[in-house]
Amino acid sequence: MKYFKKIIRFAKPYSVYAWLNIISNIFYALFGTLAMISLFPMLTVLFDKTKRLETEPQWTGITDLKDYTEDYLNYYVTQMANQGTDDVLIFMILLVITMFFLKNVFGYLAMFFITFLRNGVLKDLRDELYKKTVDLPVSYYSEKRKGDTIARITNDVLEIQHSFLSILELIVRDPLTILFAIVAMLFISAKLTLFVFIFIPISGFIISAIGKSLKSKSDRVQSEQGYFLSLLEETLGGLKIIKGFNAEGLFYKKFQSSTDRLFKFANTLLNRQNLASPTSEFLGIITIAVLLWYGGRMVLVDETLNAELFLVYMALAYQILTPAKSISKASYSIKKGNAAAERILSILETESKIQDAPEAIDKSGFTEAIAINNIHFKYDKEWVLKDFSLQVPKGSTVALVGQSGSGKSTLANLITRFYDVDKGSITIDGVAITAMTQASLRNLLGLVTQDSILFNDTVAGNLRVAKTDASEEDIIDALKVANAWEFVSELPEGIHTNIGDSGNKLSGGQKQRLSIARAVLKNPPIMILDEATSALDTESERLVQDALEKMMKNRTSVVIAHRLSTIQNADNIVVLSRGEIVEQGKHQELLDKKGVYYSLVEMQSLA
Repeated sequence: MKYFKKIIRFAKPYSVYAWLNIISNIFYALFGTLAMISLFPMLTVLFDKTKRLETEPQWTGITDLKDYTEDYLNYYVTQMANQGTDDVLIFMILLVITMFFLKNVFGYLAMFFITFLRNGVLKDLRDELYKKTVDLPVSYYSEKRKGDTIARITNDVLEIQHSFLSILELIVRDPLTILFAIVAMLFISAKLTLFVFIFIPISGFIISAIGKSLKSKSDRVQSEQGYFLSLLEETLGGLKIIKGFNAEGLFYKKFQSSTDRLFKFANTLLNRQNLASPTSEFLGIITIAVLLWYGGRMVLVDETLNAELFLVYMALAYQILTPAKSISKASYSIKKGNAAAERILSILETESKIQDAPEAIDKSGFTEAIAINNIHFKYDKEWVLKDFSLQVPKGSTVALVGQSGSGKSTLANLITRFYDVDKGSITIDGVAITAMTQASLRNLLGLVTQDSILFNDTVAGNLRVAKTDASEEDIIDALKVANAWEFVSELPEGIHTNIGDSGNKLSGGQKQRLSIARAVLKNPPIMILDEATSALDTESERLVQDALEKMMKNRTSVVIAHRLSTIQNADNIVVLSRGEIVEQGKHQELLDKKGVYYSLVEMQSLA
């Protein structure tokens, strides 16, 4: 329950609905018991067992409550009978109907109020999870499966919702139904009720023994569901590769293995859970059977209990069975919910490694330079960047070149603070990026990546990611700068055309130009271009390169280049090898040296 208690905080905004549910459940349990008791006068009239009393009984104290209640009921029925038998029957029938009607009204109200509570908790929990998912650093998802995160936001949250309903029933409605019924049973016959108390602990022990391993089995099912969703997400994302390499069979086997495991785990879990209801019902029937035997002797042999009261007593005893079954099922549900809560809290309680410092400032402008001062960085054990230093003056274009794995993209990730350096510092105008808020840092930066990351939205919707209040004129101007207006204007609905999942209705060059237009619309003073033209054909590269040159005018740019022909006009070309600078200078200067850069240019010209 320790994980579940932490989830309860999400119910606080909806506490009024919780109290209304509790109040409704109290009346539901009360009228449920009174509905059974109301059958007693009906039975006495039907069997003509009503004791005729012409004088109103007198109250003599709480010790004679049972006799006083029975005598007063007999007196009232006698008075009604004097007016006619039909009147008595109609009154008794109306009494029974009224009790059952009130029971069901309050039962509906209890469910009505808990609906707002359940769905409110569901909404807030998903909102919090999504917010946390977005807030966590990029590094978190390089270690986790995306499908597992999706499973926690969907399946696990639904499990919490169902468990939340169960716990309110467990602590309010069902226990009160049992309590009121037992009080009424004690009132009718304390001796007979002792048998109920003998069997309840035995039943509880057996049901508890069945459910001990439920949490671990539930956790196993939920983990497999995470893997299952992750595999599905990877399949849809890589469908072209799967088909291109005829790997459908390989991925089907992986998927089938996952569903086989899920089949086995889910069967074990549900069979264990389904055992709760028949077990509790069977134990309840044994209790009823013992009561029938012992109570029957009290009616027929000892004659210490009249038959009408015994029938009401048996109805009350049977009424305990349904809430007892519900409690056993709810306890299982709570164990499953606790496993789901643990998985959800593992996300919510994850501390982000990248956080704003307590005294972080909001930096609003860029006036001098970006300075990278003796930084060291590693993802795992090996250093990706070692004692790396670089100055990027305002208004200049610095290009980073080198073989794959030399640390170029890592540098872009560090400047944008997707990761934090292990040693050294990165400053903007002399202020360490760790000393400014992440929001203000990223407001200074525009990012264009090698993979054009677009969303299943319109052209305008994708660009407004950079500037939510941009007008249509602003969007069109940005598209023109990025050489994208030419093709966007020919789309069926122009900037209001949906471009599909990941922009797949567009070509690679078109997607990249939209990415550039998005960066242009943001209009930041610093641009980070991470191999923005490496995946394009010659024609698209020419259009994109032209768009990049227009965008970089009067801006400070850090360009990570794969195709060296695109960075010949850079103010400073930095050549990296294994995380260290081996050369730097202008294009012609580096060619004249005939060093590493010269070799890279030669290799590309031969290719």
